[in-house]
Amino acid sequence: MKFSEQWLREWVSPQLDTQAIADQITMAGLEVDAIESVASAFSGVVVAEVLSKERHPDADKLSVCTVNDGSGEPVQVVCGAPNVEVGQKIPFAQVGGVLSGDFKIKKAKLRGVESRGMICSASELGLAEDTSPGILVLPSSAPVGGNFREYMQLDDMTIEVDLTPNRGDCLSIKGLAREVGVLNRLPVGGPEIQAVPATIDDTFPVRIDAPEQCPRYIGRVIRGVDVSAATPLWMVERLRRSGVRSIDPVVDVTNYVMLELGQPLHAFDRDNLKGGIVVRLAKEGERLVLLDGQDVALKSETLVIADDDGSLAMAGIMGGENSGVSETTQTIFLESAYFTPLAVAGKARSYGLHTDASHRFERGVDPQLASVAVERATGLLIEICGGQAGPVTECVHDASMPAPRNIVLRTTRLESALSKKLASDDVTDILLRLGLEAESLAEGWSVTVPSWRFDVAIEEDLIEEVARVHGYNNLPTRRPAARLALRPANEATLTQRQLRNQMVARGFQEAITYSFVAPELQAAILPDAVSPALANPISSDLSVMRASLFPGLLRALEHNLNRQQTRVRLFETGLVFNGHLDNLVQVPMMGALVCGAREEEGWSGVKTSVDFYDLKGDLESLLALGGNQDAWRFEPAEHPALHPGQSAQLRHNDEPVGWIGTLHPQVGATLGLKVDAVLFEVRLDALSEGRIPAFEPLSRYPEVRRDLAFILKQEISVQVLLDCVRVEAGNYLKDIKLFDVYAGKGVAEGCKSIALGLTWQHPSRTLNDGEINQLVDSIVTQVRVKLDAELRG
Repeated sequence: MKFSEQWLREWVSPQLDTQAIADQITMAGLEVDAIESVASAFSGVVVAEVLSKERHPDADKLSVCTVNDGSGEPVQVVCGAPNVEVGQKIPFAQVGGVLSGDFKIKKAKLRGVESRGMICSASELGLAEDTSPGILVLPSSAPVGGNFREYMQLDDMTIEVDLTPNRGDCLSIKGLAREVGVLNRLPVGGPEIQAVPATIDDTFPVRIDAPEQCPRYIGRVIRGVDVSAATPLWMVERLRRSGVRSIDPVVDVTNYVMLELGQPLHAFDRDNLKGGIVVRLAKEGERLVLLDGQDVALKSETLVIADDDGSLAMAGIMGGENSGVSETTQTIFLESAYFTPLAVAGKARSYGLHTDASHRFERGVDPQLASVAVERATGLLIEICGGQAGPVTECVHDASMPAPRNIVLRTTRLESALSKKLASDDVTDILLRLGLEAESLAEGWSVTVPSWRFDVAIEEDLIEEVARVHGYNNLPTRRPAARLALRPANEATLTQRQLRNQMVARGFQEAITYSFVAPELQAAILPDAVSPALANPISSDLSVMRASLFPGLLRALEHNLNRQQTRVRLFETGLVFNGHLDNLVQVPMMGALVCGAREEEGWSGVKTSVDFYDLKGDLESLLALGGNQDAWRFEPAEHPALHPGQSAQLRHNDEPVGWIGTLHPQVGATLGLKVDAVLFEVRLDALSEGRIPAFEPLSRYPEVRRDLAFILKQEISVQVLLDCVRVEAGNYLKDIKLFDVYAGKGVAEGCKSIALGLTWQHPSRTLNDGEINQLVDSIVTQVRVKLDAELRG
């Protein structure tokens, strides 16, 4: 909510500057988001009066005016505004003045006619967001020659407060003033609101058919209003400073009272109403054209305001177009009601709406405020638009009204929660200043909660109120005295922190993406994926639960590429969702993506791009953390999002647990990516599984190494060759390394040469050549038999 500091100070004015007030209410739980000036910086602008107006001799759309700016002599100025008239009081920028954007006012000639100054519009002075073709016309009481900034009280600040949903009572100047008054021990003022006596007998019958949703409904007929009357400039300004646009005097008054007191109001055109007002639930299939032009099909659980012909408005949300106030309206029916929070909560959103009224009713509006708001609005309407008011019609179902709440606040509980003993008189004073009725008891206080505090229901709420008004900074700070045992650490299990740290050490940055993705994005990557669709998504681009980490990582890649980040290395951990809601499987996964240059830019760096084996190396460094690399295998396989021949399935203990590969070119083209990317995705439970480290004594005896190169068919994977070699290499094989892969001259077409380095070492003696030669012969024989491979000469 936005509010004007000057407006607040009319209710309560502590001896604090703007920032101090903002800090104070923030520490009290009402967080201030922004503080802004209510107008742009300008100087040299005064109130002036238009003395004459003549047509410009050489321009149809320009007028030559003389104005009295209080300097003693009339000033000639050329003006292009269509609404300038003789006798108007206007803001006038004198020669030497400076408007926003450092625009300096100088003497000029416009189509040959001298102009000494500028008659200003509201937008030129920063008082309106939209560019207006007309000048700003001031009230006739504006003092000629007076400083315009002082006259409009523009040395004011707008404070924007971000209220939590439980503090609906602060969605008004009155509510905020209550808070500031409580925090500074100051009385709270405000306008004196008196009942407006009825001068006509016109009434309109009201009936409530849904008392649980609307226990109180108040209406009043006001006849003879002039909707064409101009809303006073002071009201227009207060609305603007609160982020509300002026529309017409009737709407402006209802908005003003809502901002001032917190009670949303609505005005109907009385002449368009038939029979009487009925507050009821919508009928199935009933339709309503709203004020914004939407034609909606009403749901049966929606509360509506209706007459004999049908629904007129969605209660507490928005009025209907056909019954709203228009330029021809002469008689209005003013509505002020109490709709329960549950009757409005979620209803606006279900129609794709969010209004100031629904925002307040969802959080709770004081059920006793409706009658006061009607009197305040009636007085303002008659003052601005004229007219005569009829008697107030009120329909109340007392049994459905919120019951008074009485809570016992115990002294011992208060001291225990705050770790501080407060004087009984201080606690009583805080409770009374909050508007609570407090009666002293032997064990503490019996507190009656006022009607506007929906958030105070239990003893802990009262403790929180005492704490925040007393000041959180005034409470003692103590460390917990509990003796906490160390959490057991399973050495055979890697934590997510260890895995993340490893990725960071490899130059990756962690990404956190939504668990929801666009259905078309997921379909492009995983056409056969089945995952739940959201009933009420944040947006259409986030409407299905992700079945893979790939969509989020690819969107993050796109985001970075659009911001000229050509080298991207991202990883993410999170859940993926497979199946339907009635049989949903949630799987923790880790995924990663690389694209761009292999190394960061530098004078000695090699300018090559990353490929499959770069990311495979990063993944293998993760697998090595568990100390059980032999449990992992990479097997060639095809994935719909990965490039055939450049992808592999990961298997852990012969169970499929993930994928790695280069993004399929067709998928990249579908997503609009013009670069190659390599991705992997692995189940976290498999990555986390390791083995307990165990000590093995170091052998004092020499190692023996033999290098073997085999010619085998291209389709046979190196992994199959390694498995075969390990079986025949015996128990003393210490290490096996792949150090060369070759295909070309000297190797038959369709074949490749794989060179392996095998190292043996015995723990208690030196291996002799005969033993090693026997093992080598066995390896060569089995490779020839099982893989149809030959030893390369």
